Amino acid sequence: MPRRPGSGLAAAAVTGGVAAAVARVTYAGLTRCPPGGPANWARTNHRGEPVTLLEGPAVAAAALAAAALAPGLTARGRAALAIAGTGAAAFGCYDDLAGSGGRRGFRGHLGALAHGELTSGAVKLGGIGASGAAASLVLGGPAADIVINACLAAGGANLLNLFDLRPGRAIKVTLAAAAMLAAASQAATQGMRLPARCAVAGPAGAALGLLPGDLGERAMLGDTGANALGALLAVAAAATLPRPARVVALAAILGLTAASEVVSFTRVIERTPPLRWLDMLGRRPAAGQ
Repeated sequence: MPRRPGSGLAAAAVTGGVAAAVARVTYAGLTRCPPGGPANWARTNHRGEPVTLLEGPAVAAAALAAAALAPGLTARGRAALAIAGTGAAAFGCYDDLAGSGGRRGFRGHLGALAHGELTSGAVKLGGIGASGAAASLVLGGPAADIVINACLAAGGANLLNLFDLRPGRAIKVTLAAAAMLAAASQAATQGMRLPARCAVAGPAGAALGLLPGDLGERAMLGDTGANALGALLAVAAAATLPRPARVVALAAILGLTAASEVVSFTRVIERTPPLRWLDMLGRRPAAGQ
């Protein structure tokens, strides 16, 4: 039976709304009873003010729940989303709680590994890579697609985390990426839009539900939330986009990741008026303004 026009959009809207509600309820519960105590999750933001990392577990749990319950997804798609999202959240949480922040980026962690030091970041990179590979194997397909999808899952998880340096930035990137993915999947699949829209609705809705606290500088995604959101969006792309589009997406991810080793995203954003406007939208003014 042909799907009614707009039915995919309605299902995605419901999925996103449920994810947002679950994220807010979960966050409220975690803030009342934080595992290990509040100090375990307390960090200092770019202003030197205290924030909590509890937003990350809340957004990851809500996005994963939405992926498990969203209509229209295949069993393989659900399993792949669960594996990649759970792995990214778990290893991100490990780095959030065990990491010192002394080593950053691939160069920092791999350089430490070359000198016999196993950092929490290196453990996270390996774990996210393994969970991305497992998710890709679950999706299946030719060997080339398995390699592309594995790299997408791991690369997407890592890249989104690189934007979690200012209030709301990583969530805004999540929402923009989800919108572009839904649009690209709609154009590519011609009538198979429901799975694509619902696959991205979970992470987008969960992130949107916790955006006010992030913009208000009360909480941040941390590695737990940012890695999970990036992995879920990347697996959604792997499951719904044709190979040429996935290759383009992977090239963009690799290019931006490589650029981050030598260029500050924050400086580029601050020097580019349209990007700076988007970045500051909803945020408190910078000190002295």
